[in-house]
Amino acid sequence: MALQRVPQSSSFARFFALVLICAVIMFADTRTSILEPVRLGLGSIVTPIHFVADLPSEIGVLLDSWLESEESVKGIYDEIVDENVRLRFRLQRMQALELENRDLRHILSAPRRGDTRSLVGGLVEVSLDPYKQKILVNRGVSDGLYVGQPVFDPDGVLGQVTEAMPFTSAVMLITDPSHALPVQVTRHGLRAVAIGTGQPDRLRIVYLTPNDDIQKGDRLVTSGLGGRFPAGYPVGRVAEVVEDAGEPFLKVTARPVAQVGHNKHVLFVWHSVAALRDDEGPR
Repeated sequence: MALQRVPQSSSFARFFALVLICAVIMFADTRTSILEPVRLGLGSIVTPIHFVADLPSEIGVLLDSWLESEESVKGIYDEIVDENVRLRFRLQRMQALELENRDLRHILSAPRRGDTRSLVGGLVEVSLDPYKQKILVNRGVSDGLYVGQPVFDPDGVLGQVTEAMPFTSAVMLITDPSHALPVQVTRHGLRAVAIGTGQPDRLRIVYLTPNDDIQKGDRLVTSGLGGRFPAGYPVGRVAEVVEDAGEPFLKVTARPVAQVGHNKHVLFVWHSVAALRDDEGPR
């Protein structure tokens, strides 16, 4: 079956007619308002099509804005968290410095006798074994320390130097079982000896008979006998007095006032004239 060819003159005529119609419509639209209802109707049809066509682009813009906003907020949040950590760390340092300064002010305000020389030291190591109550401090012979030197904390007698090395020293605490300290009762001057028990909160007060006047709550201070500890420094307070029938001595226990194992600083004291003359450590 043969195909019929459309004459070129007919196609040209249709094209010309369409161009003419478009020209007339454009002229009428620009010069008159006859086509205004048609334009409005077509606009109402085209608007939803435009909206649907632009919807992916608008969604992309919204997502980009949301992601950028979330990233910005997360960055600000991370900065706030970091700053909070830094500020809390600085607060801890300030609190530690405040406690340390208070401790140093307290320990330096301890009562002194005459021209007594003193030196503050820090703890390096603590051993509170029941059979070995000792601490290691960061002061030594280079600072003028000597074996037998009395050591205090902010509250009272802590112990004495048993080994002095160039830059560190070992201090035996008064709670060590092998440590004996001459004491006296402040109420009436009764003398006794305080011996360590191996417990950081307990001392034994020995060689007191039932006839001796000692009571719970009595304050104990150094008596100065033996020449190693200066007299009058706080040692402890009587916690218990027990009298056993048939026993020649009372069972007396006391609680030391020194915070054994809790303080970070100690005070070394030169109390004898010989020590002041022989040592040239810092004042």
